[in-house]
Amino acid sequence: MSESTQICPQCASEQNYFDGTFTVCLECGHEWDANNASNTDELVVKDSNGNLLANGDDVILIKDLKLKGSSQVLKKGAKAKGIRLVEGDHEIDCKVDGMKIMLKACFVKKA
Repeated sequence: MSESTQICPQCASEQNYFDGTFTVCLECGHEWDANNASNTDELVVKDSNGNLLANGDDVILIKDLKLKGSSQVLKKGAKAKGIRLVEGDHEIDCKVDGMKIMLKACFVKKA
């Protein structure tokens, strides 16, 4: 079966199976239609350690970041819960310490 060699579009795992209708990932539980080509246009974003990020993940800042136009600094170790991936120069849309900001993925690691 060629369906077992499919790569999960959410976590990039090769551990999956075909249940008759959808392909199911054993690691993250994501289900997708392997025959549908629209799954290939998902955004692929990796953190500073090379781990794939997905919508809803929690991330931690790996260094202090000064906010442009402000005197505030986001401290190393601050956690952003439930991130949203977006296209552009800053790939992550999230809230850190109650502020809605956009971050580059190279400054975070997956929690």
